[in-house]
Amino acid sequence: MFITFEGPDGSGKSTQITLLSFYLRQKGYKVLTTREPGGTHIGDQVRECLHAVDNKGMAAVAEVLLYSASRAQLVHEIIRPAISAGHIVLSDRYADSTLAYQGYGRGLDLGDLDRITRFATGGLKPDLTILLDLDVQYGLSRRAAGGLEMNRMDLQTLDFYRRVREGYRELARAEPKRWVVVDAERPVDAVQADVRRAIEERLVDR
Repeated sequence: MFITFEGPDGSGKSTQITLLSFYLRQKGYKVLTTREPGGTHIGDQVRECLHAVDNKGMAAVAEVLLYSASRAQLVHEIIRPAISAGHIVLSDRYADSTLAYQGYGRGLDLGDLDRITRFATGGLKPDLTILLDLDVQYGLSRRAAGGLEMNRMDLQTLDFYRRVREGYRELARAEPKRWVVVDAERPVDAVQADVRRAIEERLVDR
């Protein structure tokens, strides 16, 4: 089973994945966690390039191709083998980030992005995508308060982040069977309860 977590910056994806992976392992499931961009030796090098604040002049097309290159390596090296071995794969971001950030955020053509993404992933789609939704300004302030290192993608305008959030909502509305939208402005335990409920409903059906 392949489960991805999406959402604006500061939505708590890493925290929720850590809690969920511990919970699932306690129940006897084999779990692999990963992240985007990165997750492999090659992907981590691409991540460093994408996140370097010195690279403010990066073209939007170059940005999406770099993200896609990292994703292609992650799918080939990590995600597909883990799924084949019977693991539940939990990924902090995946292809929907490209549609939200480079599509809705940057304004690149969604059809072009879809074709690039399908080529990079070999058509691999998640079984379930959890959208941790929250006000973008609140999310950014929570991220800053947590002392997390700021990267190039953290230096965008509020309007950019608002377009990204609305993009995520549009994607969720378009595929309601795959997406579950969770209010991420609540306490961590309340969010985790909703996340677990969504996963357990699908595990029962498998």
